[in-house]
Order: sequence, then C-alpha cells, then structure tokens
Amino acid sequence: MKKPQQPSQRVRIIGGFWRSRLVDIVSYPGLRPSTDRVRETIFNWLTPYIDGARVLDVFAGSGVLGFEACSRGAKHVVLTEKNQAVFQGLKDNLEKLRPTPGGSEIHLFCMDAVQWLSAQPELDADIIFVDPPFEQPELIEQSLQLIVQKLKKDTYPIIYVESNATMNNEAILNLMPKWTIDKQLVAGVVKASILKYLEDE
Repeated sequence: MKKPQQPSQRVRIIGGFWRSRLVDIVSYPGLRPSTDRVRETIFNWLTPYIDGARVLDVFAGSGVLGFEACSRGAKHVVLTEKNQAVFQGLKDNLEKLRPTPGGSEIHLFCMDAVQWLSAQPELDADIIFVDPPFEQPELIEQSLQLIVQKLKKDTYPIIYVESNATMNNEAILNLMPKWTIDKQLVAGVVKASILKYLEDE
C-alpha cells in the first residue's frame, strides 16, 4: 500500500469535545479540506440537528467534517474515502483523536463513495456531507441521485453540498425534486449549501 506523504498542513476542530485539536492534511491532488470559516458557518447552521445525529460523510478526505460532527455531539459517524494514502491519513487522524466522545461511534470505509452508496440497501442518516473534489463535479450529481434513491422511507436528512462557486443552484436542485437550498454561503471559490426536504403541506 502506498504510504501517505507527510502532512503539508493542519486544520483545527473548532468546537465540542475535540475543540482546538489538530487534524493532519495529507498532501494529495484534489484534497481540499473545508476552511475554518466555512466549517464554523455550516456547523452553526447544523447546531439544532447535530446532537445524537447519524452522520454520513461520503468524500471524507482528512475526515475533518465527520470529526467536527462527532466532536459536537453526533453519535454515529460513517466516513468513506477511496484513496488508500488519504485513507491511511484518515485512520491516523482518528487514532490521534481517540478516545471519542462518550457513546459515539466512528466507522471508516476505504471505498469509492459512489460504489459505497450503490451498495447500501437503504440510507438512514440525519446529516449527509457531499464534498467531492472540485474538478469532478459529476460526483455531486451521482451522489445526490443515489442518496435520493436510497433514503429510508420517510427519512429526510439535512444534506450539505460543497462545490465550486461557479456551480449553479439549478444543477443541484434539478437532481433533488421536493428539496430546497435552505442556506448558502459563497466564500472565495467555495459554495456551501444546506439542502432540506420540502415537507408536504
């Protein structure tokens, strides 16, 4: 197995049990951890939903989104990452952070996100992070289509999508009938969007 390179940078967990702990970022093309500003904003948005949540991060990379969620009270966190070198860095980060907050579980899968989603009989999650490499916007489309297909009946999670700022909202919403962009932030080249299901009247 190819060994990960030395971390080129570190990012900090902003809040909760692991507040101020550092997560190493393995140097790898396309690996782009969410910035402190973006993460602080989206987790402020997610505060009402995070305690006890079941969380899925399908393009985990460094794992900082999943770790931040766990730090803030999520109880069951699943992270998938296909690249073996990046996955090894993800495992190393989790080992450095242990022990996890009381009662929480984190499960790691070294697997392509689209293949992992395709293999699930159904998805039962409260929060789903979709943050693929910017140079592969088609992964957003593929992931969202699978998520909608696989959601457990009457389950409507909060979905976070991080994309290039040039991606138009219609490209996301066209894939998600009955969903809406509830909150959105554009910071530099990053567009951060929170998607919610529109409840039937």
